[in-house]
Amino acid sequence: MKIRFSKMHGLGNDFVVLDGIRQSLALTPEQIRFLADRHFGIGCDQLLLVEKASRPDIDFRYRIFNADGGEVEQCGNGARCFVRFVHEQGLTEKPEIRVETMRGLIAPRLEADGNVTVDMGVPVFAPEQIPFVSETADLIQPLAVGEASVAVTAVSMGNPHAVQVVDDVDTAQVAQQGPLIESHPRFPQRVNAGFMQVVDRNSIRLRVFERGAGETLACGTGACAAVVAGIARGLLDSPVRVSTRGGELKIAWGGTGTAVLMTGPAVTVFTGEIEL
Repeated sequence: MKIRFSKMHGLGNDFVVLDGIRQSLALTPEQIRFLADRHFGIGCDQLLLVEKASRPDIDFRYRIFNADGGEVEQCGNGARCFVRFVHEQGLTEKPEIRVETMRGLIAPRLEADGNVTVDMGVPVFAPEQIPFVSETADLIQPLAVGEASVAVTAVSMGNPHAVQVVDDVDTAQVAQQGPLIESHPRFPQRVNAGFMQVVDRNSIRLRVFERGAGETLACGTGACAAVVAGIARGLLDSPVRVSTRGGELKIAWGGTGTAVLMTGPAVTVFTGEIEL
């Protein structure tokens, strides 16, 4: 079976994007791992699948699969690539679309300058909704990581994040602590581990060890989670420039009960066909 695909990236966080509307797709985890493999397949951090919406007031359904074959709830950089993909493929001409995900609706908008702004929804701090095993709802909580204890803020942006503040992201223990935080028993659905360096009140540097993918060059939901955590902790003011290893995002959040807005680029690298 041959399938058509686009290879895309948002700040180096790269994706294989598939049109599940005009071609019939029912991929197994093994096939997803093959497509994501950088040596034997196409190579990507996540695979994105565009499908028909289940309701007439929604434009598309958006599914996300990590490189390990597991399906996840949300992906911010992927959402930007999603809206560019459906425009480039002629699936819509609307500048702003409504998209259903595993965790609810998002509303990405293609801007005149080519960037994409995504309404990422309202962040969630309630431990049981992240989910995060905790007896309190404290904003900053200790987390045992190996022989160390780190202070994290747990927040959901449609997917779970644990954000810690570090002095310097270049020397942060991302490779060592990332896998331990990702699979920590207090996060029953695993978690994305964010390492945030506050530069000033409107600027941070960020690295993220993503659940099911490892460290990526950028993480859109991770950027949103870091900014939300920083604002909630009184360290940042909206909007915030987030510098990742792949480039910059602008994140705006008005505080409790309001949605997070993420703006950044989305790029198509190449298109093709591959035999499964």
